[in-house]
Amino acid sequence: MDIGKSIRAVTVSALGLTLLVLPAAAQQPTKIDLSSETVGAEPKSLVAVVGIWRIESEGGKNVLAVDGRQWKEGQSSAGVADKARALYGERYAEFLDRVQTYAYFPYTVAQDVQDFRGGEITVRFEGLSGRIDQGAGILFNLKPNGDYLALRANCLENNLVLWKFEKGKRSSVSWVRNAPAASKQWHDLKVRINGTKVEGYLDGKRYLEHTLSDAVSGRVGLWSKADSYMHFSDYTVTPAN
Repeated sequence: MDIGKSIRAVTVSALGLTLLVLPAAAQQPTKIDLSSETVGAEPKSLVAVVGIWRIESEGGKNVLAVDGRQWKEGQSSAGVADKARALYGERYAEFLDRVQTYAYFPYTVAQDVQDFRGGEITVRFEGLSGRIDQGAGILFNLKPNGDYLALRANCLENNLVLWKFEKGKRSSVSWVRNAPAASKQWHDLKVRINGTKVEGYLDGKRYLEHTLSDAVSGRVGLWSKADSYMHFSDYTVTPAN
């Protein structure tokens, strides 16, 4: 009997069992840190695609603002072609076509999250002004052709809506009323994705549940609408383990 071979076999077998029982390493959350960003400038950690996005200071803390007070329908952000190329390479022209179609809805895209397939996305928001809208949304499932989904709260309408933007058209996927979010106050918004299941939370309360026809996969960001002037902070993307 070859004792050395027996020992090696036992060792390999034990190692295999160890690998089977060890849990997979948890993916770390991506937290957008605005503390080193320049006040008055566009954010570097997010790509402003549509609308006017800039860093502002509130209470000594840097926050992200979307300023709809200067909003004009059809206005893309500065240098949008270069930004689209940075996000989607050779498919940037296809992406730009959709950007123009959806130019009524400002949005910005997280630089460091290329393909979110499940987990949680959270953000804090504050509605400052807006006569038409005071909308704060989490954008996800953003495709190279510009299609995406957005979970939106609105300080004027007190509802929570899951929107679908597809082939140049917007439609509501799920709409929940009596979801209050007062202006000039900070609120917490969260979307949770598990497979095709979407859950929407406002200030810690689950208001919305919906099952999609297809699983989520794509880039993520923040969303707003028309003349909304909003502040955002503490944007965090936590992938599922």
